[in-house]
Amino acid sequence: MAYGTDGAELPEKVGGYAVERQLGAGGMGVVYLARSRGGRAVAVKVARSELAADPHFRERFRAEVEAARSVGGFHTAPVVDADPDAAAPWLATAYIPGPTLSALVEAEGPMGEARLRQLGAALAEALAAIHRCGLVHRDLKPGNIIMAADGPRVLDFGIARALESTRLTATGMAFGTPGFLAPEQAQGLEVGAPADVFALGAVLVAAAGGSAFGAGTPMGMMYRSVHEAPDLGAVPEGVRGVVAACLAKEPGERPAPEALLDLFAPGGPVYVPTMPVPAQQPGHPADATPHPLPPAPPAYPPSSGTPSPYPPMAASPYGPSPYTPSPYPPASAIPNNPYAQAPAMGGPWQPGPAEPVTDIGFVGVGTGSSLVIDALGIEFQADNGLEVQFAWPEIGRIEYAVRGPKLLVVTVRLRAGAVHTWTLAARNRSRLRQWTQDLPLILEYYA
Repeated sequence: MAYGTDGAELPEKVGGYAVERQLGAGGMGVVYLARSRGGRAVAVKVARSELAADPHFRERFRAEVEAARSVGGFHTAPVVDADPDAAAPWLATAYIPGPTLSALVEAEGPMGEARLRQLGAALAEALAAIHRCGLVHRDLKPGNIIMAADGPRVLDFGIARALESTRLTATGMAFGTPGFLAPEQAQGLEVGAPADVFALGAVLVAAAGGSAFGAGTPMGMMYRSVHEAPDLGAVPEGVRGVVAACLAKEPGERPAPEALLDLFAPGGPVYVPTMPVPAQQPGHPADATPHPLPPAPPAYPPSSGTPSPYPPMAASPYGPSPYTPSPYPPASAIPNNPYAQAPAMGGPWQPGPAEPVTDIGFVGVGTGSSLVIDALGIEFQADNGLEVQFAWPEIGRIEYAVRGPKLLVVTVRLRAGAVHTWTLAARNRSRLRQWTQDLPLILEYYA
């Protein structure tokens, strides 16, 4: 039986895991809620068939799964199983109950300064662990941060990292989510760990109830992330400077995650990882030497009247924990929450809405103009103020041609009969060559 976004039916099993329902779908594939034979819940991510046919994808997928396993479950949903050689490669991670950060903010409203500091420190610690393993997340956003009872967990490893290396997301194209993309990502340049710090800053603005680069079209948000200052009006004054530093345009001006820990939680003990993992090539496990556990840090005093989101609990047979009972509302109280418990007669889980396919797209940033082609349609923007966009239902055909050594001419023929022609000027010949290599793939994917 076929599965993934190409399968017409829900599979009974993926590997040895019994599938219960679909959690969501995207350009990389589909995610199922499944159970191990012992009854443990897992999230199984299955790649699309066209990706499975790419040997480069399989090679990178295998390496990234091994690297993601080294991050550890304290900061992420741990990878528990995978099969890169399956007809449709898949990986299984532990299923983490709890609302996403975006759902939590929608249900409870913006976070105050104390909770933002707590969230910022937790995410900085997660990014530090990820980066020590030689990984860069590249798509940190409120929708893939689970607010679990023991603190935030960062999701989305393996398939997404392997997808980023394929021709569908090659240099000159943006992988990630507009509004959280660093300027170097939006321009299709080389991306490193500082891009995750930029995304962390945008996440904190969202958690405070704002939007660092406004709303609207993907092109507009990416343009503002490159050329305009972020909107920090919603961020409490006590953490505004730290968030502004995260959102610096130049990667070298952003603080490292370890420095962010000192900024969000000053006065605490120096962080010493219990199992330091040096940066490494994906696929080659690092030697980890256990170190003595550092002393337990004292409770961080809130800098405002908002209580800490992780209150201590009473004595437990497993020892004291600073995280439970959970500060978050019951899953059933979150609107459209895919983690909510259903009545017993209807099965243990309620289906949640699938996210739109927006993680694959073409982004051409030229001199004086820009072009985006993604799941929504096509958008052209020029420095003279011209901004035109069309959704796929309006589009009859898209054509393109090369004019001279650096010009790409794109023609959009609408179903209503109108024709629009735009010219995109590449900065150099190699960028124009990349555009002409990538455009056929994207047009075949969406058109």
